[in-house]
Amino acid sequence: MLKQLSSREKRVLGIFSFVLPLLIWCAVSYLPFVWHPQMLITEAGDVDYFQPGMRVGRDVFESEYEAAKSAGKAVPAGVPANPIYLPAPDQVFTAFYTAFTMPPEARDAPRLHQSLWHSVQVIFCGFAISSAIGVPLGILCGAVARVSRLSEPFIEFFRYLPAPAFGALAVAILGIYDGPKVAIIVIGTLFQQVLIVANTTRKLDFALIEAALTLGTRNAKLLSRVVIPGILPDLYRDQRILLGWAWTYLIVAELIGTTSGITWFITQQARYQHFPNVYAAIFLIGIIGLGTDMVLAALGRRLFPWDRPTAKG
Repeated sequence: MLKQLSSREKRVLGIFSFVLPLLIWCAVSYLPFVWHPQMLITEAGDVDYFQPGMRVGRDVFESEYEAAKSAGKAVPAGVPANPIYLPAPDQVFTAFYTAFTMPPEARDAPRLHQSLWHSVQVIFCGFAISSAIGVPLGILCGAVARVSRLSEPFIEFFRYLPAPAFGALAVAILGIYDGPKVAIIVIGTLFQQVLIVANTTRKLDFALIEAALTLGTRNAKLLSRVVIPGILPDLYRDQRILLGWAWTYLIVAELIGTTSGITWFITQQARYQHFPNVYAAIFLIGIIGLGTDMVLAALGRRLFPWDRPTAKG
């Protein structure tokens, strides 16, 4: 049951993990008998409030159709359709393409890739600040008992405070531009990061520390020559996971301050019911996130070839 998969099996199953949801989406979108609860009006007939392009429930359409037929009036015509918030795959792929090749409908509105690039800058700025503080503090908490007892009780308390609750305070202190967004990502990831890195540090094989102590290694040299090199592969994996957490805080962070970034793009497109653009933007976030993680995983295999879990993937 827990046998190792071959490289080919891993590759095939990985592909099918994307293909199967796509097939389900296609079935829901293109097969009327699966789920098409509405009718898309193509001809209004003599029904007063029907208009071509309008979507109504099937029961409403059938009722108006029978009423018009019984009265000898022109009957409406339509085709089965899903709600407007569930576009078909081809509509989303078209929106994805046009978002990069055509200017936005609204004047002076940023393009999709411009909004995404702004969000990427916010995420990596926030995560860099969080890591610059959280990684050293986490290593010290895991290696030095006094630092752990002094820091971790408060960090355990603070990590339960929701980062969005600090939004108004962040705007008051940092202004309305990108400062509050970066701050929310820092607050959302820093305290979790300290605890995770501390736990990773404590998992270091104690035999390595005993051997170093026997050879006379002490204090800072023990930390820099034994502890940090010993946890580097696991620390690297922790950072990959925590970077994913930073993406989850992005949506909340971008609701604060000025209207910019990928969240604002999604909100604007949803407001005007351009749902293919909404899905295209959401999928683009996933593509960027997965692509970044795959690059980091490949880099990890090169940096730490001796580490078996990293070598697996």
